[in-house]
Amino acid sequence: MWKRTKNTGQSTTRPCFSIVHQYILHFNEVSGNKSAAIRRRSKTPGVMITQYTIRLPEGKSTPDFQCKPAPVTTQEGKLAVFKAVVTGNPKPDVSWRRTRGNLSDKDKFKQNYNESTGEYILEIHKVTAAETDTYKCYAVNEFGKAVCSTTLGVLDGSTNPEDFRKMLRKSKVEKANGDNNEKFWDAMLNADRRDYERICSEYEVTDLQLILKKLEEKRTARAQNRNKDGVIPCDVDAEEHGVRSAGRTNGNRINRLLQNDSGLHLGDVEEVNLRNRELNQAAAEEDLLPTEFKLSNVDFVIKIQEIKAEERDDALFECVLTHPLPKITWMKKGIALEDGEKYSITVSTDRLIHKLLIKDCSKTDKGIYSAIAGITSCSAWLVVEAKKNPASGGTKAVRKTALAGGAQTDLEKVAKEQQMKNQQEMEKILKAVKAKHAAGKTKEEVSSHSGGDLRESERKEKAQSKNSEDGAATNLDDLECVMEEGKRLKASGLKNKRRTKVGVGFSKATGCVCPEFGDECSDVDQHQTLNTSEHDMPESKRNTKNLVKSVKKKTKPKKVHWKDHTSDPNESASDSEPSDSDENEESTDQKKQQRSSKQSNKSKEELRDPNESASDSEPSDSDKNEESTDQKKQQRSSKWSKKSKKAADGENTFHDDHSECEEAGDVNNSSTRTRRKRLTPLVKDFVIDPGVQFVCGLSDVDAIISEMAELTCKLSSEDCEGAWFRDGKKIFPDDNFLITKDGPIHKLVIVKCIEEYSGKYRFEADGRKTEAMVNVKDPPRFDSEGLCAFTEPLTVKVGHHAIFKLQFVGYKPIKIQWYRDGEELQEDNNTKIEKSSSHSRLLLSRCQRKDTGEIKIKLKNDHGFTEAVSQLIVLDKPTPPLGPAEVMESSASCIEFKWRPPKDDGGSPVTNYILERQQVGRNTWKKIGELPAVPKHRDTDVDRGRKYCYRIRAVTSEGTSEVMETDEMQAGKFAFPGPPAPPKVVSAFNDCINLSWVSPANSGGSRILGYILEKRKKGSNLWTVVNASDEIIKEKKYAVKDVVEGIEYEFRVSAINLSGAGEFSNPSEFVFARDPKKPPGKVTSLKVTETSYTNMVVTWTKPEDKPGEQDEAKGYFVEIRQADCTEWSRCNSTPIIMTSFNVKSLKSMDMYWVRVIAMNDGGESATEELPRYVLAMPLPVRPKFTNKKMKSFMVVRAGNSVRITVNFEASPRPEVTWLKDNVPLTKRVTISNSDGSSQLLIPTSERSDSGIYSILVKNFAGQETFSTEVRVTDDPKPPGPVELEESVPGTVTVIWKPSPDEKRDDRLHYTVSKLDSTKHTWITVADRLFNNKFTVCNIMQGREYHFRVYAKNDMGISAPSESPTWGMEKKKDKFVISEPTNKDCDLRCAPAFIVPLKLQTATAGYECLMSCAVKGNPTPRITWYRNHVSLNTDTNFYISNVFGVCSLKILRVGPKDMAEYTVIAENSQGRAECSTVLNIRE
Repeated sequence: MWKRTKNTGQSTTRPCFSIVHQYILHFNEVSGNKSAAIRRRSKTPGVMITQYTIRLPEGKSTPDFQCKPAPVTTQEGKLAVFKAVVTGNPKPDVSWRRTRGNLSDKDKFKQNYNESTGEYILEIHKVTAAETDTYKCYAVNEFGKAVCSTTLGVLDGSTNPEDFRKMLRKSKVEKANGDNNEKFWDAMLNADRRDYERICSEYEVTDLQLILKKLEEKRTARAQNRNKDGVIPCDVDAEEHGVRSAGRTNGNRINRLLQNDSGLHLGDVEEVNLRNRELNQAAAEEDLLPTEFKLSNVDFVIKIQEIKAEERDDALFECVLTHPLPKITWMKKGIALEDGEKYSITVSTDRLIHKLLIKDCSKTDKGIYSAIAGITSCSAWLVVEAKKNPASGGTKAVRKTALAGGAQTDLEKVAKEQQMKNQQEMEKILKAVKAKHAAGKTKEEVSSHSGGDLRESERKEKAQSKNSEDGAATNLDDLECVMEEGKRLKASGLKNKRRTKVGVGFSKATGCVCPEFGDECSDVDQHQTLNTSEHDMPESKRNTKNLVKSVKKKTKPKKVHWKDHTSDPNESASDSEPSDSDENEESTDQKKQQRSSKQSNKSKEELRDPNESASDSEPSDSDKNEESTDQKKQQRSSKWSKKSKKAADGENTFHDDHSECEEAGDVNNSSTRTRRKRLTPLVKDFVIDPGVQFVCGLSDVDAIISEMAELTCKLSSEDCEGAWFRDGKKIFPDDNFLITKDGPIHKLVIVKCIEEYSGKYRFEADGRKTEAMVNVKDPPRFDSEGLCAFTEPLTVKVGHHAIFKLQFVGYKPIKIQWYRDGEELQEDNNTKIEKSSSHSRLLLSRCQRKDTGEIKIKLKNDHGFTEAVSQLIVLDKPTPPLGPAEVMESSASCIEFKWRPPKDDGGSPVTNYILERQQVGRNTWKKIGELPAVPKHRDTDVDRGRKYCYRIRAVTSEGTSEVMETDEMQAGKFAFPGPPAPPKVVSAFNDCINLSWVSPANSGGSRILGYILEKRKKGSNLWTVVNASDEIIKEKKYAVKDVVEGIEYEFRVSAINLSGAGEFSNPSEFVFARDPKKPPGKVTSLKVTETSYTNMVVTWTKPEDKPGEQDEAKGYFVEIRQADCTEWSRCNSTPIIMTSFNVKSLKSMDMYWVRVIAMNDGGESATEELPRYVLAMPLPVRPKFTNKKMKSFMVVRAGNSVRITVNFEASPRPEVTWLKDNVPLTKRVTISNSDGSSQLLIPTSERSDSGIYSILVKNFAGQETFSTEVRVTDDPKPPGPVELEESVPGTVTVIWKPSPDEKRDDRLHYTVSKLDSTKHTWITVADRLFNNKFTVCNIMQGREYHFRVYAKNDMGISAPSESPTWGMEKKKDKFVISEPTNKDCDLRCAPAFIVPLKLQTATAGYECLMSCAVKGNPTPRITWYRNHVSLNTDTNFYISNVFGVCSLKILRVGPKDMAEYTVIAENSQGRAECSTVLNIRE
C-alpha cells in the first residue's frame, strides 16, 4: 500500500493508491463523510495504522510503533511490565487500555514515560488471575493513530522450584540403569523394531547393539520356557523369524488383527491360526471374510467433532475405531503430535477409544486436528475463544475441559458394542467353516470309495508308471511321508489327540495326511477336478490323476513340525497361504497332461522352488525345540511304520502291503528331499474335528490386597469342562477360590486377595490353555468412614484453627503430601503436619479468609497412590461495597444511585446495607437506616441544588464491613436534556416507515420521560409533529404511518425530562415511502485481468436490472480466501461503485479464491466466485536484461574483488545459472540472487580467474544469456637483460629476454625508448611489440645511445630494462661543477584520519554508505570491522579505497546490520582507528 522513495533531504513516505481508491477517498472528503480514514498495516507486525488524511504535509507522519509491547507471562503476585517505543511527527499521545475492564486503579496500573530511552511503560503491580487479558496501546496525533495489542498471562504461583529439582532428580534415578529395568525389557519385547531407538532413549540406554543381542537371548529364553510349559509363542515373533513371503505377511497381519479384535491371550495362538487358515481357505468367497477384518479397512465408528474452548481451558478430542489399534496418528497442520506436556494421547484398554487432550489452550492452538488410522482419517476444528468470565481478583480460575458440542455419546458403551460385534463376526466365520467342513465329509466318502476297488497289482503298476512319467509323484511321496508321520504320532500314544488333529488333517480325495488344516481340504475345486478328468481316461488312471490333481490343487507340503501339544503358529501362517510359485506350479501341472514327455523335468524343477527352500530353511524358535523330537522319531521309524499298517482306533484302514516311509536327512530344515515310493494307494480316512477353541482368553489382573479379583475366559463350546492352575499347581474350590461355569464362560474368583496369590494363572480345557498374570498390590487406601467425614467441607471463623485428619492402610513406606489449592503445604508457624504409618493430621492455625480453598491429601507408595479432597471455608466479615456509586437519577426531588456488592462477602450472603447521609458543608452524618440486600437506593428527602455524600456498609451474619463513601451527589436543577442521535430508518414501506434512535448523552440530571418526533418532506421547510402533543413516545422507536407513497421524508426527535423538552436532533437521512427493494442479482463475467506477487486486479460486469425480481446494484464487495483457510475476508469495508478492484497485500505464490457480492438497499446478492483459484504471481514474462550498461569486458588487478551484477525481469521467478568458460563455477565464487538481479563475486581474484563468465536466466516462458570477459592481471614484470647488435651500419638491433609474465598474459607487449647523448629526453621509438627484438635506425656516429625496454599490458607498464651504452663520444676536458648537497626529505608519517566516520541512520531495505578520509606514508592498509569482526572478506559488503577515501557500502540494510563499525589504518609508522554506530529504522 505504501511506496517508499529515497530523497537527498529529509525522508518522507507517501501513500500510493489506485485511481478508484483515490476517487472514493475524494468523494468521501467532499461529502463530509468521516469514514475517509485510510487503514494500513505497519512495517512492525501486529500494528494497525489509521491515517486521517490522504496526503501528509512535508515532514509530517502518522504514529507508528518502532517497538511494540511483547506478551508477558508471569507468576501471580509478581510485577508485569509492558514497554513500547512510538514514532511520529508531531509527537503522538500514548494511552493504554484493556479488553475486559479498565485501568482506573492507579495503585495497580501505573503508566509512565522514560525520556532517556523513549519508552512508554505500563506497570501492573501484584498481578492476579483477574488481570489476565488483552491490552492495547494507542498512539494518536492529528494525522492518524496506531494501535497494537499484547497479552498478559498469569501462572499459578503454587509451583516451588525445589519440587521441580526433586522431580527431575527422581526421574533421573528412575531412568538410570534402564537395561536392568523389567519395564524396559517388557517394552522392548512387545515393541516393533522401529520403536527400539525411542524406547532406549526414554530409559537412557545408549548401547543399542548390546541391547539387541540381549533382546535376542531373552526372546529365545522366553520361547523355550513357554514350550516347556506348553504355551504357544505369540505369532508376533513370526514376523521377526524370517516370514517374508507375501502370503505369510498377510497371514501374520490378519493374525495379529484377529488377536487384537477378540482379546485373545498368548496361549490362544492355536485358535488364531485355525481361524487364519479358515479365512485364507475361504478368501475367494466374500461371504466368509467380512471386510472389517482387513487392516486397510479400519474405520471410525465415532469421528472427532469440532470443539469450542476458552483460553486457558483444556480441549479433548475423542474417537472410536471399528477394530482395535494400539496407536493412531494425531496431526495438526501436517505435523505429527507427540505425547508430552502440551498434548496427552491416551488409548483405552480395548484399543478402540483414542483420545487427544490439548492442555492450556491458547490462540496458537486454533486449527484443524486430524486422527489417522491406517488409510482412514477424520478431521475437526479447534476454536479457541477469549475467556468470557475472567476470574475475579480473590479467586483462581478453574481449568475446564471442553468437549465436542451436541449430545454426548457414551464412548465406553459404543466400544463394547463394537467389540461384541467383532466377536460375533468371528463366531459367524467359525460356524460357516464348520458347516462347510460337515458338508465336505459326505463328498469325501464318495470320492474315497470311487478309488477303493482297484486291485493291489494295478495300483502298484499305475503308481510306478506314473512315477516315471510324471514329476508329480514327488508330491505324492511327500504326502505319503507326511501321512506316515501322522500315523506314527497317533500310534505313539500322545496324551492330547485333539491337538494333533488341529495340526494335521487328511486329504478327502486320497486319504493322505494334509499339512494344512483338515477342515479345509474339502473344497468345490477338489470335486470339480475329480469330475472333469473322469471320462477322459481309464478308470485306473483316473484315480491316480485325481490324486495328483487334488494334491497339486490343495496342498504343497514342505515340512511338518510335530510338537507335544500344538503346531507352530509361524508354520501355520506360512503354509496356509500359497505363494506365487505354487500358482505357477498349478498352471504347469495342467499342461503336463498333454505333454508327458516334458513333465518329469519341469515338475522336479518346480517342486524344488527356491522360494520354498528359502522359506523352509528359516527355522523359528519352536523349530529348534522340535529337532530333538524329530530325531527320536527317525530312530523309531521302522517300528512306527509297522504300526501304521494297522487301523488306529478304528479311524484309518490301510492295506497290509504298505511300504515303509524312509526319510533321509533332517525333516525340519533340509531343502532337498528324498523321494519316497508308495507301493499301494491310500484309502479313505475321516476328517478330524478341530475341537474346542477359546473365544476370549484370560487377561492380566491387578488386584488390591484384601479385595476380590476375578479371571474370566470363554470357550466355543458349552459342554467342555476345564481346570484352573496357579504357578503350575491345580486350584480347587475352597473359601478363598470360587470356580464357576456359566455355559461357555468359566470364572475363577479370588474372594480375598493376599500377596501369596500373585502369580501366573492358567486355565486348561480339552488340551487348550490360556494364561494371565495376577498381581496383588497393596496401594494406599483411606478408611471409608474417615474419608466420608473428610470430604465434607469444613467451615471455621477467622482466627480459629482448622484440623483435617485421615486414617489409611497400605504397603509401607507411604509418602504423605498435603496440598492447598494445588500448592504443597510445608510446615511453618501456622501449618503443622503430623505423619505416622497409619494416619496423618493437618493443623492450620489462625485461619484467615485467604486460606479458603481446596485441601487435598495425597498418599503414594510402591504399589500406587490415592488422593482425597476436602474444602476449607473461612468465614469473615465482608469487604466494603465496591464503588464508585453510579447516579441513576438526579432531580430536584430525588437522588437515585446504585453501587456494587462487596468483592468478598466473607463466606456469608449479604443480608442488608446500612446507609448514612451527610449534606456537603456540614459535619454531621444522618443515619438513613438499614436497606434490603439490593445495592441501590432512592433518596427523596433532598433539597433542590444541594450536594450530598453517602456512607454504605454491608451486613452479613459474620459482622459489618468497613464503610464505602460515595462522591458528592447534587440534587437536580431545572436542566433540559441534550439532543438524541439522528433517527435511523429501520424499514420503509408504502404506508409506513419504522424509525429508531438512541437516548441523549446528557439527560439533564433527571430521567427521560419520553420523546417528540417530527417529519419533513424533501424540499419543504415545514416540520410537522408526528405524535399528538398529549401522547409522548415512551419507547425509542416509532412507526410513522402518516406518509404518502413515493414521497421522500426526513425525521428528527427531541427528548423530554422533568424540566421539559430539549433540543431536536439532527435530521435523519432521506427515505422514500415505498416497499423495500429486491436484492440485486449476481455479477457476471468475473475475471482476473492482472496479477503480481502482491496484487491482483479483478473485473466484472454489473448484474441485470429485472423489475420485480432483482433491482439495480448500488455497490460491490470483493472477498478473498486462501486455499488453506475456510474463512472469507472482505477486501473493502465500504461498497465500491466501480466494476473493478485491485486486491493488495497478497502473499507471494499463494493460492487465493475470489468472489464478488453486489448490494443495494434491499440487501446483498448471491456470491459470484471464480471457478479456479488465482496464483499470486505475475503473468509469464520471458527473461530479459534491464541494465543496458553491462560491460562485456573488464580488467581487474590481481588481489582485488571481481563483482558482476546483472539486472533482469522475468515471471515466474527464473532459474539463474552462472558458468565460466561453459564450466560450472568453483567454490571460490559466490553467487547472490534476488527477485530481479543476480551478482557474481570473487572476493580476492587471481590470474586463474580470467575467463568468460556467462549467466543463463531461464523459466518456462523462455531464456536469456549474457557473457562478460574478465581479465585478471597485474603490473607486468620488467623484461630480461637487453643486448645491442649492429648488423647494418647506422642501425642498432635491440634484443632482450622476455618478461616472466609473457606466458601468462597473451596481451602483454613491449615498448622501446631511446636516449641520445645530445638530448636529455627519452623518445619512444617502438610500441606494441610482441617479439623480443627491434632494430633502431638513424644511429649517428660519435654519439652515445641508451635504450630502455618496457613490458606493458592492460593494467600498466613495468619498470624499464636498461641497455649498455652504445657509441663513443669525443673526449673533452672535464667540467667540474660543484653542486650543493641536499638532504633527502623523509615524507613518511603514521596514518591519521582527516575526515572521521559519522553516525549513520539507515532505512531497512535500502543501501547505506559509510566513508572517511585517511592519510599516511607509506599508504596505509585499511581494514573494516563490525563488532570487532573483519569485513574485508565478507561478500555482503562493497569496500573501496580511492586515494585515501575509504568507503563501505551495505547494499541492503537489515536488522542484523545494526552494530558498531570500525575502520583501522595501519602502516610501518603506526596505526589509526575510527568508529561509528549504525542505527536502523523501519
